[in-house]
Amino acid sequence: MLSKKAQYAFKALMYMADKKENEPILIAEISKKKRIPLKFLENILLELKKAGILDSKKGKGGGYFFKTSPKDIPLAKIVRLIDGPIAMLPCVSLYFYERCKNCDEKQCGLHDMMVLVRDANLRILEKKTVADLTKKMI
Repeated sequence: MLSKKAQYAFKALMYMADKKENEPILIAEISKKKRIPLKFLENILLELKKAGILDSKKGKGGGYFFKTSPKDIPLAKIVRLIDGPIAMLPCVSLYFYERCKNCDEKQCGLHDMMVLVRDANLRILEKKTVADLTKKMI
C-alpha cells in the first residue's frame, strides 16, 4: 500500500508534469491546488530534489521544477525513494533484501509467490513514468 507521503509525492509530481512549460512552481501553489499540507510537501520536494528528480530556484520567479524529464522518471523510482521496498517481503526485495528469520527461502511457498507478485508490480512500475500519470492511462 502506498503511504500518504508517496500519494502526496505523486500528486505534486502530476501537478507539475501537467504544466506545459517546465517553469518553477511555488510550493504554496502545489500545496493549495492539491490540498497537501505545506510543511509535509516541503519535506517531500526536498527529498525529490536530493534524489535529482527536481531542482529549485530561489527568489523572484523561483520554485521547484523537473531536473529530469517526467517521461524519464519511472514510478518505481518514486515508490522506492519515498516508501522503500516494492516487495511485500524483505526476502524478495531487489534493493532492500533481508533474509527472513526462521525461514528457508528455497523451501518457502510464500517466498516463491511473493517473487511473482513483486515481478508483476515491477513490470508496471518500471515501465510507466510520471508523464504517464498525466495521460489518464492508468
